[in-house]
Amino acid sequence: MSDDKPRWRRPAFLAPSALDSLDGDPDPAALAEAAHSTASAIVAAGRGADDPEITARLVRLVDDHGLDTIADLWAGRPARSLPGALWRLYVVREWVRRDAVGASVDYRSGQQVAEVSDVVAGVAQPPGPQEVRELADAVLTGVYTGDLDVALERCAAFCRVVAAGRALRADDVSDLEAGELTRRAASLQHTAEDLEAAARAWRARDLT
Repeated sequence: MSDDKPRWRRPAFLAPSALDSLDGDPDPAALAEAAHSTASAIVAAGRGADDPEITARLVRLVDDHGLDTIADLWAGRPARSLPGALWRLYVVREWVRRDAVGASVDYRSGQQVAEVSDVVAGVAQPPGPQEVRELADAVLTGVYTGDLDVALERCAAFCRVVAAGRALRADDVSDLEAGELTRRAASLQHTAEDLEAAARAWRARDLT
């Protein structure tokens, strides 16, 4: 690496000083400002670095620092905002990482009725556990190296296919299991809609 190439630094929003406002009774306005400013900073830093090591570390943000740390900063922001959208991308990756088998089963079930979304998501075929893990990593990699709106739309499409698969599987299980699958399918559908709206806002330069 040349001396003038950006070097990796732990993202500033993970420093203790950035979390001071979370102690005691936090100021909602300060938390909102921190969420939006850190989301903008991390996206700008990642997209400006042109360094595969930095990109890989950003993709592994939850692995290295824990989901709770990211949640403290971003989870409370509107879904159709930059921190809200990033939060959802990281949550989807974490879910797939923890339950790749279940995600791949739902995805395969949904392919038959969500063909367009399947193409947009771009999961390697046949979609097994490793393939859905790679898709989740590719989506976050695209946030920092490609078109952010495309990354958001790929994740949205993945969610739509999985949601379709869960809805289909609900027909073949007990009423109790069917209710849970249907609820989870509806939740993922809503996530997909939010991510698609965020992608449109990014293209319009209105995602903050």
